Amino acid sequence: MSIANKPLSLTINGKAVGPLLVPEGLMMIDFLHEYVALTGSRLGCGQGVCRACVAILDNPDGTSEEIRTCITGAHFFQGKKIRTVEAHAKRNDKGEVVELSPIQQAFLEHYSFQCGYCTPGFVNAATVLVEKLKRQPVDKDKVEETITDALNDHICRCTGYVRYYEAVKEVVMNTPGLVKGGKA
Repeated sequence: MSIANKPLSLTINGKAVGPLLVPEGLMMIDFLHEYVALTGSRLGCGQGVCRACVAILDNPDGTSEEIRTCITGAHFFQGKKIRTVEAHAKRNDKGEVVELSPIQQAFLEHYSFQCGYCTPGFVNAATVLVEKLKRQPVDKDKVEETITDALNDHICRCTGYVRYYEAVKEVVMNTPGLVKGGKA
C-alpha cells in the first residue's frame, strides 16, 4: 500500500508555489521544510502546543491569523496565501537581508530570545497582532492585556517572556495608529 499524492498549489511569501505532488496527510511544516526549503518555522512539540511552527494565513478579507503547521495538513492550504518567518525582513536582489521588520528589530534590541527556537512563532504572532491593531486600534489601557492575549499560547523554554512582551509593547506603542490616543 502506498500513500496517495495530490497536487498542491498555494502562495508562500508572495510567490506562487505548485502545483506539486504532495502526499496526503503531510503536515505543512514538513512541506515547508522539505519541498520549498523554508526552515525558519520550527517543529517543537509536534502537537500544536508550543507554537514554534506557526505560519501566517492571509485571509481573502484582508485579515491574517496564525496557523500551527505541525498539526495542519499541507492540503488545507490549497489555493491559500501564507507567510513564513522568512517573509518579514526586506531583502535585496541577491536575497540578502537589508532590513528587519519592526518586530524582528525590537526582538534583537530587547535581547528577547536566547536559543531562538521559539522566536519564529513569536515573530509571526506579534506580526498578526500588529496587523490586527492597524484595523482595530486598542485603547491605551488595554495594550498589555492585548499583547498577553496575542502571545500567551506561545511557549519559550529559555528566557521567560518578559523581553518578548516588552519588545512587542514598544512596537505597538511607537507605531502610529495602533493605540487609540496615539503614542505613549
